[in-house]
Amino acid sequence: MSTDSNSGTTDDASNDDSGGHCSTPDSDGEVAEEIAIVAFERKWDTAEEIRDGIGDRYEAIDLLEYHGDVFAEHWGEYDCFVGLMASGIAMRKTAGLLDDKWEDPAVVVVDEALTWAIPLTGGHHGANQVADDLASMGAVPAMTTASEAAGKQGVEERAKALDAHVVNGDSTVATNLAVLDEELGPVARLDGPTAVLAGEDVTVLKRNSDDGVVLGTGSVAGAEAEQFEAAWRAALDGTDYDLSDVEFVATGTRKADEDGLLEAAEELGLGVVSFEKSTLEEFEGPTPSRSRELIGWPGIAEASAIAGGREHDLLVEKVSHEDAVTVAVGR
Repeated sequence: MSTDSNSGTTDDASNDDSGGHCSTPDSDGEVAEEIAIVAFERKWDTAEEIRDGIGDRYEAIDLLEYHGDVFAEHWGEYDCFVGLMASGIAMRKTAGLLDDKWEDPAVVVVDEALTWAIPLTGGHHGANQVADDLASMGAVPAMTTASEAAGKQGVEERAKALDAHVVNGDSTVATNLAVLDEELGPVARLDGPTAVLAGEDVTVLKRNSDDGVVLGTGSVAGAEAEQFEAAWRAALDGTDYDLSDVEFVATGTRKADEDGLLEAAEELGLGVVSFEKSTLEEFEGPTPSRSRELIGWPGIAEASAIAGGREHDLLVEKVSHEDAVTVAVGR
């Protein structure tokens, strides 16, 4: 299983659905899209530096001058507060406001020298994400949530990769413990209409969008991030979709650790889902592929696009970019 924060795993749980190794309603907590930096006046230049450094990754990033009631006044307006202050101040001022981890905003603190970024609350609900973004400015993200500390991908992170959200939050206690014990396995996916009877320790993920596409992607070893991004944009040209409509990038497990693919996906804010060979064989595309002859794998681009799409339909057949990256578009 990949430990990259943008990657996820899926597996099939029905006789006609997809499987493999595997951002969004804020009230469901997995992703922070609107954040506020709370800073003392003397630290305002650093607050502006943070906004300039990571602001393009969020829908909105506001600066709030610190005073005693600033958190209380704006509680519920933002997905995450970044406190440019001592952790003790942020802890004392927010502790009494906390009510429900699935509804509360996340809280991260960072020091003026941008040495540490510490998620205080809501690690799986936006704080780890923001701390990780602050790492791009040199801060060390001090994540203490069990799955991240163990280098494993919790179910909230899997939901993010799949452009989905957790429906029944209480179940994640059991499923994340299973992640730590390496007993959870891939995410099972069901397409409806159907009915399923699930226990309390089954975490249900629901897709965020009703009409999106999946970019099925293969590549030669060592393809660069710029080549992946150019290939994805070119594949969407001539369709009614653009990168904002992409639910996630899909590939095969043998390509799941391609640095260029992961870098391009991270730059564009896209999750990466890698499918097992057995799943891709169920959804093999119409275009002949040399990988079938050489290594016994179906063509990754088309098969992963079909497997990942909610309708298992191929919108754009495989196209090649610079003989380095192949892309197909599924829906």
